[in-house]
Amino acid sequence: MEFIRIDAWPPPEPVDYRPQLEAGNVLFFPKTPFPFPEESQQFLRQLNFAGGAIHKNIAYRPAQDKVTGFPADSGKMDRLRYIMREYSQAVVQFMAELFPQYAAAWKLDYASFRPVEEENRNLPVNKRNDLIHTDAFPSRPTNGDLILRVFTNIHPVKTRNWITTDPFRLIAGQYATGAGLREIAASSDSVSGWMRRQSARVLHGLGLPVVPRSPYDRFMLHFHEYLKRNAGFQQNCPKYRFNFPPGSTWLAFTDLVPHSVHSGQHALEQTFIIARQSMADPANAPVAILERICGKPLIPASTPKPSRHPAA
Repeated sequence: MEFIRIDAWPPPEPVDYRPQLEAGNVLFFPKTPFPFPEESQQFLRQLNFAGGAIHKNIAYRPAQDKVTGFPADSGKMDRLRYIMREYSQAVVQFMAELFPQYAAAWKLDYASFRPVEEENRNLPVNKRNDLIHTDAFPSRPTNGDLILRVFTNIHPVKTRNWITTDPFRLIAGQYATGAGLREIAASSDSVSGWMRRQSARVLHGLGLPVVPRSPYDRFMLHFHEYLKRNAGFQQNCPKYRFNFPPGSTWLAFTDLVPHSVHSGQHALEQTFIIARQSMADPANAPVAILERICGKPLIPASTPKPSRHPAA
């Protein structure tokens, strides 16, 4: 993988950075390429965040203009919501200029503030950031689209330190079958699998905490934890270290770039869900990589095809 440094923004001539990102690389801006006032950064750094042992971050939901993960009665909520909105909107404008092809069809997901020092955090395995993993959201399946995340280090002196490994296409080729890809894929065109998904949709529509997931989303959620719990993978995979300095911004497809965070504090992040069809090469999408490995579709049609399942 590559660490692609971009020193000048906007560039003298338009550049399509999609192929570099979609290959599993990281784009790095040593100086944050959009405005975010120092007084807003200072406010965030001075927050008294007492929930670090339980919550990983403060979340901002742009669609609802809502902040979670911080006491609503603190007297600082309105200012916090304004600053998170300010950051989110600045990132969206910058990314629309950087990736107009993605912007035409993306879905704006959550922004977050990571106020707690990452090093030596006491968290359950599935919530640990210091174990190399690919991203998947339990409550927000992507149905084959991709997770693109923009990060900004607002700590005044500390770097934010990542370790990554080889891109998803290589890691999936080594570990996806052992992680149960073929078994999960077998449900993609089965009547029982379709019934399970339909039941989940009905229960979700009734307001119950049940999330309908495609076989792809089921596997990616499982793979997220499989990699974290695989001691051999964690110890033996190739490792590439990146230290992001204060005031810098970087972005990556975090389902294509297996990554971990070993230290750092006071980082902001905005997530986008990128439509597979807007990629420079949709064959590089994780779902396409996994379908080539297992030989089955992982994003099934909404209805089953009975003629293919005479014994169902």
